[in-house]
Amino acid sequence: MAQFDMKKLDTSDRIVAGAGALTLICLFLPWWGAGPFSVSGFSTSYGWIGAILIIAAAVYLVMLRSGSNMPKNSYGPGVTVLGLSAIGTLIVLLRWLTIPKGFGYGPQYGMYLTIIAGVVQAVLSYRLFKASGEKVPWENKKSR
Repeated sequence: MAQFDMKKLDTSDRIVAGAGALTLICLFLPWWGAGPFSVSGFSTSYGWIGAILIIAAAVYLVMLRSGSNMPKNSYGPGVTVLGLSAIGTLIVLLRWLTIPKGFGYGPQYGMYLTIIAGVVQAVLSYRLFKASGEKVPWENKKSR
């Protein structure tokens, strides 16, 4: 079993992991509310799926950097982390756009914090992807 060593994570990795941890906390915070009533991220229809993908990107990166035996896939780790964080952020943004808004009701701070964490994670995941030198999946296919 691999021992986790925080020194194996550089600053970008730590921020990606921190964004995932913040998103996990945000799932329990109010995402939508009307007056004194509010619902958490788990109760906002499909929004929680995006948050889980953001968390999964962080967990995957931390496990990869700590030397865990990760299952092999046809794409590199940079593509996987970038894809999970970007798709997760997009889903949360779509939920934010479609959530009912009006005077006295609408999105709450938990959703806004999740969007910020997702955008930060997606941007840093893109930087990690570019630094890794991996190609996007459709560039790996040979012309026939």
